[in-house]
Amino acid sequence: MHDMQDGSMETETPVCKGASIHSRFVVASLFAGIGGFDIAFESVGATVAVQCELDPFCRSVLRRHWPKAKLIEDITTANPNDLAGTNLWTAGFPCQDVSLARGNHGRTGLKGRQTSLFFKLVELLDEQLPEVLVLENVVGLLNSHKGCDFAIILRELTRRGYAVSWRVLNARYFGTPQSRSRVFMVAWKNDFRRAIISLFEAVPGAKVSNARAGFITPTSHKATGAIVPEVAYCIAATSGRHTGNDWSRSYISYNNRVRRPTASESERLQGFEAGWTIPSKDYRAPVRGLDSERYHAVGNAVAVPVVKWIADRIGRAKSLRFKSTPTQIAKEALAIAPDLRRQTETLSFKNIMAEVDSGTFAYRWKGCGLAVGDLILEGATAPAPSSEIPSKFVKLLDNEVPDERYFLTANAAIGILRRADAVGRTLFAPMRSALECLAGVKASSSAPLVEKSGETFVETSIRSSSTEQRAIIKRTSRGSDRSLPICC
Repeated sequence: MHDMQDGSMETETPVCKGASIHSRFVVASLFAGIGGFDIAFESVGATVAVQCELDPFCRSVLRRHWPKAKLIEDITTANPNDLAGTNLWTAGFPCQDVSLARGNHGRTGLKGRQTSLFFKLVELLDEQLPEVLVLENVVGLLNSHKGCDFAIILRELTRRGYAVSWRVLNARYFGTPQSRSRVFMVAWKNDFRRAIISLFEAVPGAKVSNARAGFITPTSHKATGAIVPEVAYCIAATSGRHTGNDWSRSYISYNNRVRRPTASESERLQGFEAGWTIPSKDYRAPVRGLDSERYHAVGNAVAVPVVKWIADRIGRAKSLRFKSTPTQIAKEALAIAPDLRRQTETLSFKNIMAEVDSGTFAYRWKGCGLAVGDLILEGATAPAPSSEIPSKFVKLLDNEVPDERYFLTANAAIGILRRADAVGRTLFAPMRSALECLAGVKASSSAPLVEKSGETFVETSIRSSSTEQRAIIKRTSRGSDRSLPICC
């Protein structure tokens, strides 16, 4: 039982022994991908009845794991009757047109061919109006078209009687060691209290301090000798490539070699079990193998541990009963969610939508909020739950060293070093040392050593001088001798 500042009370509803409060939800998974939402909601007792996914590889993965679910191919031709009987919809709708990875150039937002599919989702909502809708997208959605796109999404949902909460959450604090910030939205039909409870706890999110330490603290894998930081960078849909431009990707280092993560390691980083993206037997694999398809599918998926946290909160919200009718929505919202009390701003659709529709609106949306009726209430929040769930990249590595196709060439090492130096990037120290070994650049013998996790590493394996090192890299990249050095 929870007391709220306005005197109303929340009480837990009794649940029959052996039943799950989440079993009341029947899920339609739209833009299902490889089923990240589906795993999360099934794990807390919901039933996945319908899935919709256009990509043939992902459909094959879904068919292998959910052979009894109704599988729809294309949301643009979906019949609303196919979704009948479902009361919770999930949708990680396409992010390509709002992704920050594209920069300002080419970000077409909700007008783009992919992200505009949100409006098809809205058309289906008009026909069925499920009780709950859960959305996920990249953080770039908050500033796409200077904030206009996010305002339109909120308006389209609130127009249909939904109360919408949103919050930026980072997967690294939810039990998977990958820095992956995404904006999650939970919309409840005519119920702002449950919308808030679905994304906010009764205490503020944990304060995040020294987040960078996770990217520079080395840990060693006992079985293989691999060296990785505690936290990986965000898994991307293109992580299967390894070129000189991929200096910001997560890599796995050894004393004199560097490799990309395997598909199974990428799956674990997203919270899937290893081998999850192996398709059904009727899928015709390309001659080159399945790696590209698997990397792409995993990179486009949701981080399962984050959605499990949300799914559990949605189930808890469903079980609550409220004794009073809300009269002061803003006051009660702030009482329920302390995270909304930081840098609180209040807006109204009546005051902003004329500018939004004309394209003159410019606003920087905060990391969390609530939209209900004409009211928009937002604030700044931590991207973590009230208690962080610890995890380390090293624990997700394969127990065997993979074959050579996963390892970088000397040319790739040269490219990464050149690009990192050009933009002033400080690479993970063991990785820098191994890349220089591949590129034929000698580490400075006077470089200081640091000891962490029982291993000793060169703090920085940089050059006697930056000019000298760049000259070596440039000369190596032009020269004919690109063979790998035997040792460093």
